[in-house]
Amino acid sequence: MTMTQDQIRQYVLTYLETTECQFLEKSPYHVTVKLSPRADKDLTNRPYYWGFIERTGVEPETMTFSFIFDAERHKQLEDQKASSQPEPSPQEDTILGRHFGAVRPLPILGPGRIQREEMHFGSPRLKQIFAAARQGGRSVYLFEDPGPRQRSTLLPAAYEPWLGVRLKVEFSCDMKREELHFIGVSLRTGQIDTEFHTRVDGKILVPRMPENMHISPTRLSLDQGRQLVEQTINEKVQACDTTWADEARERLNEELALIDAYYKDLLQDPDEERKQAVMEQYESRRGEIRWQYEPRIVVSALGSGIFHLRSPLGTDIDRSR
Repeated sequence: MTMTQDQIRQYVLTYLETTECQFLEKSPYHVTVKLSPRADKDLTNRPYYWGFIERTGVEPETMTFSFIFDAERHKQLEDQKASSQPEPSPQEDTILGRHFGAVRPLPILGPGRIQREEMHFGSPRLKQIFAAARQGGRSVYLFEDPGPRQRSTLLPAAYEPWLGVRLKVEFSCDMKREELHFIGVSLRTGQIDTEFHTRVDGKILVPRMPENMHISPTRLSLDQGRQLVEQTINEKVQACDTTWADEARERLNEELALIDAYYKDLLQDPDEERKQAVMEQYESRRGEIRWQYEPRIVVSALGSGIFHLRSPLGTDIDRSR
């Protein structure tokens, strides 16, 4: 798997916008931002600094980064800017120059320094952003945008809270097959939607509750919703065709039979020390074959969230209680 520079640029910009960084400069080839506190914690590896900030409550000073997506074209852009700037006055620093010679400009240190990072697939900083996005995206709390008409209407509308969980099911033996499932459970009614992605696809989701909206009371707790998701995915797995597992066990038995035939005579060695070494090798080899061929199903949660979606009952939901 790889990514083009345009894909990398779009991914980084999305991360910076989502984490509410302050954009200072932007071009097709780079972006300069002052990191938000969240992004600074993700990317700068300053746990002691942020521990001090949290203990004392002082205003944090986040770092500034310039992410370069096309180094060659960005350099051309910088050269064009430099050539268009006026020449410095020849009278500047004349006294310092007379006594000390040419004075080199001092580097900018501390929070005011702009750290430059070239972003390409496989670069350490991009890997760090991938990891931060995975960690931050494992659990979300989002609201469907009701649009401008709802903000101006007199009657508030209701949100129905849904627990949504994205699951990966791995069918493993000497071969592997994976399935992705997105299951949603209404915490108001207990309704289960095994195609929850179709319910949220195309909707604009925002991290803050819009005006003139309220959340319907829930009947289920998060733990009860989780149990319904687990029950649903277990039923799906149990309903799957098991032919693949039967065939895998046949291949496993054939491989174990080959190992038994190979080691049968070796295990008859009269020398106890050699026999013990052969026995250990034999058991180790059988264990490796079992791990490779034995069929197993692994279910893992890739991410989850609470999705507040417009209730189909609208404002009538309050009259139904």
